[in-house]
Parts: sequence; structure tokens; C-alpha cells
Amino acid sequence: MATSPTPASALDPTTADAPTELTAAVDDLLETVRSKFSTATTEMLAKMDDMSRRLDNLEAVLRASGGTGDGSGTTSEQRVGT
Repeated sequence: MATSPTPASALDPTTADAPTELTAAVDDLLETVRSKFSTATTEMLAKMDDMSRRLDNLEAVLRASGGTGDGSGTTSEQRVGT
């Protein structure tokens, strides 16, 4: 009975580590993506907080100046006179 030749990959010790290397590469890639996503999320939330503070300040200035805040760009005195 003849035996079939052994595949070259079975004799190569580096191919035995291929699944381990692939797993490590995928883990590294996932960590990189997670890190970038976390950074982007943090930056977006910081910008949204900044916008919210700016809008609050603008609203306070408009209230203090007696503006109506209706977005028309005119004051109540200007509208009455027209």
C-alpha cells in the first residue's frame, strides 16, 4: 500500500502559526478601529458641548439685549414702526 505524499504545508512549521498570526492581526485591526472610533466620538461630543454652550450664551445675550429671538433680525420697536 502506497502512502500519499505529505503536503508541504504540513512540513512547514511557519504555516502552523498562520491562524495565530491572523488572529493577532485581526485583534490589532479591531483595536485600532475601536481606538479611532472612540477618539472620533469624544471629539464630536466635545464639539457638541461647545456648540451648546455657545448657543446658551447667544440666547442669554439676546434676552439681555431685549431681542425677541424670532430670527427675523428686527427688534420689536422696528416692527411696530413699520
